Formats: sequence, C-alpha cells, structure tokens
Amino acid sequence: VQLQASGGGLVQAGGSLRLSCTASGRTFSINAMGWFRQSPGKEREFVAAKAWLSGMSSYADSVKGRFNISRVSAKNTVNLQMDSLKPEDTAVYYCAADRTFRASTDWKEYDYWGQGTLVTVSS
Repeated sequence: VQLQASGGGLVQAGGSLRLSCTASGRTFSINAMGWFRQSPGKEREFVAAKAWLSGMSSYADSVKGRFNISRVSAKNTVNLQMDSLKPEDTAVYYCAADRTFRASTDWKEYDYWGQGTLVTVSS
C-alpha cells in the first residue's frame, strides 16, 4: 500500500486548509486511516482517524470541532478539512493506514505511512 498526501501550505490563523491522502496498491487491506502530525522537537501526535466498517471518526481534543475527517471510498481517499486554524497547528501532517478496524490514536498501530505534508499557520 502506498499513501500520497497533499494539500499542505501556508495559511493565516483562522483560515482553512484541506489535506487529502490517496491510497494505492492493496487498498482492500485497509480498514482505517488516520492523520498524525509532528512539530520540531515534539513527538508525533494523533489528529484524527476514521474506521471503515463502523464509519466512526475520532479526534484529538485539540482539534475537535475544528477538523473533520472524511472518506471518499470510490477514490481510496481520506480528507482532513481543517478550519479555524491556529499557529499551534503548524506541523508536518502524515496520513496513515491500518489493516485493523481499530482506528487507533497510537501511531505505532498503523501499518502504512504517507510522506508528510507541511502545514504552516501564521499569526
């Protein structure tokens, strides 16, 4: 499975961005996808995840109410709509895919990773 992330960029605080992640290859093995982010000097942290079978989504408290994860099944794509962005959202964002149904918040549970896309929010 290969994951290709896109959509990062520079935005002012309060603005919006949409990240996309498209899976290719053995996509039938994917049962959940998530987004994580990492800032310099910090550990990779959970942002959002979506389980395919249940359709349930989960979010980090820091982004709840501002970010929305959605799936476009026909395109093997998961999107992350980010609104009301804050400077503390600045990070490299990674999409990940999981063969289990858990949609875990732990990055170590994921099997496949995209290359990362940089999001910079200016104050």
